Amino acid sequence: MALQFISAKEAAALVKNDDNVGFSGFTHAGCPKVVPVEIAKRAEAEHAKGNPFKIGVFTGASTGDSIDGALTRAKAIKFRTPYQTNKDTREALNRNEFDFFDLHLSQLAQEIRYGFFGKINVAIVEACEVTEKGEVVPTTAVGITPTICRLADIVIVELNKKVPAKLRGIHDIYELQDPPKRREIPIYEIQNRIGLDYVKVDPKKIFVVETEKDGEGGGFAPVDEVTARIGENVANFFVSEINAKRIPAHFLPIQSGVGNIANAVLAAMGSNPDIPRFEVYTEVIQDAVIDMMQKGNISFASGCSLTVSNEVLHQFYNDLDFFKNKLVLRPSEISNNPGLARRLGIIALNTAIEVDIFGNVNSTHVNGTKMMNGIGGSGDFTRNSYLSVFLTPSTAKKGAISCIVPKVTHEDHNEHSVKIVVSEYGVADLRGKGPRKRAEEIIEKCAHPDYRPLLHEYLNRGVNGHLPQDIYACFAFHHTLRETGSMLNTDFSKYQIG
Repeated sequence: MALQFISAKEAAALVKNDDNVGFSGFTHAGCPKVVPVEIAKRAEAEHAKGNPFKIGVFTGASTGDSIDGALTRAKAIKFRTPYQTNKDTREALNRNEFDFFDLHLSQLAQEIRYGFFGKINVAIVEACEVTEKGEVVPTTAVGITPTICRLADIVIVELNKKVPAKLRGIHDIYELQDPPKRREIPIYEIQNRIGLDYVKVDPKKIFVVETEKDGEGGGFAPVDEVTARIGENVANFFVSEINAKRIPAHFLPIQSGVGNIANAVLAAMGSNPDIPRFEVYTEVIQDAVIDMMQKGNISFASGCSLTVSNEVLHQFYNDLDFFKNKLVLRPSEISNNPGLARRLGIIALNTAIEVDIFGNVNSTHVNGTKMMNGIGGSGDFTRNSYLSVFLTPSTAKKGAISCIVPKVTHEDHNEHSVKIVVSEYGVADLRGKGPRKRAEEIIEKCAHPDYRPLLHEYLNRGVNGHLPQDIYACFAFHHTLRETGSMLNTDFSKYQIG
């Protein structure tokens, strides 16, 4: 049957108040860019008339400003999951303007299928090709696209002419069976492909909106002295692990989180002559990965999204023949699958907001209350990895905040899952160590020298028990920051020992 072509405004009119809407993409990559803006305009118009208009927003991960930013500013969101990075969205959810559910990214597609969040009414996805047979080829990310396209009553496809149709072939689309019929995922090597190179959709429910939009990817902050030292510490640690035969000489696949620290670590690994050529099995493929593939440091990369700057994206498009046999994009429930992380022996590299001296990590909440972005995929990989590594500068806000604290104000990854902590000062190896030895290792290897005496003072307050955590003084750093503007002013003598 012939495809139905409509305008972005007409597409937005298909979305009703209180609908649950699933969007393609993972980060800004692969997200629709024109229909969400028209939905936001429609919400503003309805609100001006005194009518309600809000939707549930379901995505692979964070999105570009055209989704999270536009819909937040229009006050068009009733519910949001699983992750966000938009400034306007973050501020709105911290004002409790809508309900935000922070979820491990590998779980969303299956929990939608299980019916945990109600029905998905509309799917809005970006594609570089759509056929009359209902073959929808995603652009630079997959996310939850297969699930929302299958379950939604209406599928709006933004056919983006800026993305070359020859991108087809880079995706591996595979949707898990639901229990009790679920079988193992037949990926045994990073390069294995197990699905289709398109998303199959019932043609009768497809509406096509033609667009011509560039990606929304900005560049990352340049490597500075602190991030460079973190990268060097990680690379040197890996070399020592290879020499000790705790990591195989041929190395293991790397999962790397998003941001400038992750890029700095990958760059340091690429420049270290003692680290062999390696593979990447991750969620987000960043600029550094593309650069290292071109230089021959990375042999193959599997991810959920190509989250790169626009400059690198255009380079990628211009050299697709080179990359097509070196890169694959999968749905998030495959790219982030805990079983595959354990099977493949993934080394997980993720960043922390703060780490406490006993090895617990806060990835999500500033001072325990203000959501930053969300847990993302870090939990998918951390607990199931061959080796879990957390990266953090020793301080923030020009030294007023120590990122190594007596107790984290929000716990996303506990001591049982965190194996290695790295700052610009060194590497804390927590494997096989009890609480006190972990604390001494983190203080001496990762904390800023200005904070080490305070952290030792806390550790040695004389609290009895296996875990010497002082219930009265554990948040003294955070109390002092609030009262004086710097954790360095902490005075533990003010607190009862207990």
